Parts: sequence; structure tokens; C-alpha cells
Amino acid sequence: MSTLFNNSIEIKSDLEIAQAAQMEHITKIATKLNIPEDDLELYGKYKAKLPLHLIDKEKVIKNNLILVTALTPTPAGEGKTTISIGLTEGLNKIGKQATVVLREPSLGPVFGIKGGAAGGGNAQVVPMEDINLHFTGDFSAIEKSNNLLAALIDNNIQSKTRNLNIDPRTVVWKRVIDMNDRALRNIVIGLGGTANSIPRQDGFNITAASEVMAILCMSSNVADLKTRLGNIFVGFTYDKKPIYARDLNAEGAMALLLKDAIKPNLVQTLEGNPAIIHGGPFANIAQGTNTIIATKMGLSLSDYVVTEAGFGADLGAEKFLNIKCVAGNLKPKAMVIVATIRALRHHGGAKADELNTPSIERVKNGFANLEKHIENAQKFGLNPIVSINNFISDSDGEVELVKVLCAKIGVKAVSTKAWAMGGGGAMRLAQAVVEEVEANKNNFKPLYSLNDGVKEKIETIAREIYGADGVDFSKQALTDIKKIERLELDKLPICMAKTQKSFSDNDKLIGRPKGFVVTVREFEIAAGAGFIIPILGKMMRMPGLPSVPASEGMDIDEDGLITGLS
Repeated sequence: MSTLFNNSIEIKSDLEIAQAAQMEHITKIATKLNIPEDDLELYGKYKAKLPLHLIDKEKVIKNNLILVTALTPTPAGEGKTTISIGLTEGLNKIGKQATVVLREPSLGPVFGIKGGAAGGGNAQVVPMEDINLHFTGDFSAIEKSNNLLAALIDNNIQSKTRNLNIDPRTVVWKRVIDMNDRALRNIVIGLGGTANSIPRQDGFNITAASEVMAILCMSSNVADLKTRLGNIFVGFTYDKKPIYARDLNAEGAMALLLKDAIKPNLVQTLEGNPAIIHGGPFANIAQGTNTIIATKMGLSLSDYVVTEAGFGADLGAEKFLNIKCVAGNLKPKAMVIVATIRALRHHGGAKADELNTPSIERVKNGFANLEKHIENAQKFGLNPIVSINNFISDSDGEVELVKVLCAKIGVKAVSTKAWAMGGGGAMRLAQAVVEEVEANKNNFKPLYSLNDGVKEKIETIAREIYGADGVDFSKQALTDIKKIERLELDKLPICMAKTQKSFSDNDKLIGRPKGFVVTVREFEIAAGAGFIIPILGKMMRMPGLPSVPASEGMDIDEDGLITGLS
């Protein structure tokens, strides 16, 4: 719904802006990438899937990958997607061929707290309603593939003819649903008699946290997808033999369900520039970035590709760089850290009702958080550009202070008004990114060696990225490490599951905390995806809804007009 600012300026909602957009037929968007119409798999007028044969290995290496990440966010988020889209619009406005490559939104956050995740204001991808809802069915396919394996596991436990002797107490594979539903975190299945399988404890994760989602995002082609699906660790037999999905002959059927989901989705920005959207793992409990296939597709078709990594740079960017770039042989040429004055006030001590109140002192104090993210980027051989995502409540003095503080540590900060002005508000950021790329001074390198031990890799991330004094491993975590080593999975990279609200595992420690230790509670094994997941603090892989879910403000009328998405 439109609102009035200062009783004179009408501010349209994200949904109203998106609904008013004059979209081009997706075939016209494809021509901007030199994609033949026959190669498009159309999903109506404004969506299409792209075949994997369009990926060109030489262009992937040659063209320019730009990573957008952020400082530690407030619950409202700081606008990474908005800046990513705006930067893409800005690059095209200054004469560069650019495509934005993003994740697909999960229905859990859409109906829970966010209300949508397709950008904001005049920097959005469209058709916004479709993207935020079922889109092209990728999440549904991932959910079905995941739950097929779950059904096969319980069927085998029940079977008398080809029983693998699986110990139900050791099964780690959970079912998934793309919804925030805390009641499904821990359940008992198989009740009702011997015909209904063996009763055992089970639970649901949200689809974005499924290892099938992670596998889709890490796969390079269908053959690799099937291999990774087969490598999913299920549990142990009664005589301690590990069981994988391939032992259940599950990988072929699971891949069959993903035959369309593996293909990236082509849509458009509000200004008619190409956008590729594919995959949707969260960054606090998964790797937080789109598929390797989508990123390589963008690099095959565009000179510049802008992509984002979820939440703060301590989560999404760290995983993007240490996991995705290493596995996909990708090398970012520039990095943008999104900052808001609101978040800097928050990290400087402002309460929730003071986040929109100008305060030079709080911004100055909160800058320590941004400074740590800048330092972290430099540890990967990248000199970041800071994009100040401008809000109406920002004072000129606060914005200027951030620019001065960044300049003192050798980093350029640029005011960006993509939300209000689209690509026109991001042209200075686009020019700064081009200058950084053309200077060719960035030399990406991962933070740790895969040959390091599990503990060593975790401690490196905790000390170098979070600023922790050390790591405390629980008794369960130490037991899990022994299991990981026994399965010969200890050379895999690390995918930390940690709160997005703090550098630490305590969401109350804002700013740049010091003198803390992080606690690894337990591990999850994602052998198919190709990484190990330490669970820090109280992190859970099935979120709950807030007391007032965003869904309560959503509706659709007789003409199909949707309201309440944002």
C-alpha cells in the first residue's frame, strides 16, 4: 500500500512498483545475452530456463565476477539484493554488459518476517510475485527429491527382502518443507502399528537447509549431481557400517526429480536487464549463495556478473570464497560490502526505536563492525568497496563520516540510491567497481587449506573471521569429529551454522566483540554437497514464525491482484 512521506511525497510499496512495471517478453531479454530463442524453455511470457550447454569455460575465466556482501545486519536486512540489482542496472547504464545472478527466495522467510526477497524499490527483479512464490518449481523439486530419500530409508528399514540392516537410531537424514514450522523440528514417525514402519525420532528442516539444495548449488552438471546425491550420508548399520544414498540406489530417481531444477532461471530487472535466479540456501545454516551453474552461466553470457552472498560477510562471503570459489574454480575480481547508517547506529548501541535517529557518535562507534568486515575481505586478497545504501533517515554528516573513516583505511565508500533511483542511483558505485576491476590488484586466495584438520579449519575461521579467542568443542562435537575422520571426510571445507546477528555465536554481542569463545555444539555431515557443518550455539535448521507473521498482511482478490508481498 502506498504511504505518504512528509505529507507530500507518495512512497509506493515494492509490490506496487513491481506490478506497475512494463516487462519485456523473456525472449527479448535473452537476445541481450545472445541466447537463441530455441534454447529457451519458456515458463510463460516472463520466465525461462537455460540449458547447461550455454556455459563456456573460457568465458567463465575471462569475464568479471563481482561479489556483493554486507556488514552484520539488523533484523530488517541492509539491502544486499537491492544493491546487487542496482549495481547491475548501473553497470549497464555506463555501457557495460552486466547480469545479476541471485538466489531464489524461500517461502519460510517470505511468509515469516521478510515478506519477499526480490530486491526493493526501483531495484527489483520481476515478475516479483512469481519469484517470491512458487517461481518455476525448483524448491518443490528439491523438497520432493529430499523426501524421496527419506521414504526410501524408512522403506528399507521396514523391508524384509533387501534390508540393509540400517540402525534407525543413527539415521541423520531429515524430511524438509519450505515453511517455517517449529512444531516439526522434532517428531516421532512410524506410529500406528507394524504396517507403518518402525517408530523412531525424526524431524524436518526447512527446504533451504536441505543437503539436496546444497548439492544442487555445488553441482557442475547432471553427472556430478548424481554422484553427489549418491554420496549423501544416511547413517550406520547395526554393525557400524556407513550407509549412503547410493546404497539405496536413490541417486538416479532423486536426480530425475531435479531434471528441470538444475537449469538456471532467466528473468529481468525493472530496467529490462537480464537476471539469473537459481538455488536458495540460507547463509546462516547453509552456504548462502546461488548455484555454481548459475554463476558460470552468467559469466558465460555477460562481461560482468554481480552476485550476492547472504547475511553478513562473516557468513555468506566467507562460505562463497572458501567453499564455492574453491569448488567451482571461480575468482572474484571485486567485492562490495553493503552498509547502512541504520546498521552502524545499531552496532554503535542504538535501541530498536532509535535506529532511524541520526547520531554521529553511534555511527562512529558502530564503524568497528564494518571495519572488521573490511579487514576480513582483505585476508582473502580482496580490497572491498563500501556501498552505503542510503535511507531517508540518513544525515549528511553520518554518511560523510563513513566515507572519511573508510578512506583512512584505504577503502572507497560510495553513496548508493538504487532503491529510490534504480540504476541511476548506482552509477557511481558501478564506476568504482569497474575501476577496481581494471586496476587488477585483487588476487583472491582462500583462507585455509583443505588439508588442514577439522578443528584447525574451524579455529582459523573463528579467530580470523569472527575475531574469537578460541573454540570450545562440546563432548558431542568431539565425538562427531571422530566419526568424520573415520568416514574420511575430514578434508572437506567447513560450512559454519551460526547466528547472523553477531560475529560471535551470541546474537547479543553486537559491534566488534572481543574476548569471546565460540562453541561448536555438534556437526552435520554434508558429504554429497562436499562440506562439514559445525552447529554453533543455539542455531537450528528449521526456523519458527514470528508472533505476527508477514503472511497475515497478504491477500489476493477476484482478479488475481496480490497484496502484502514486499
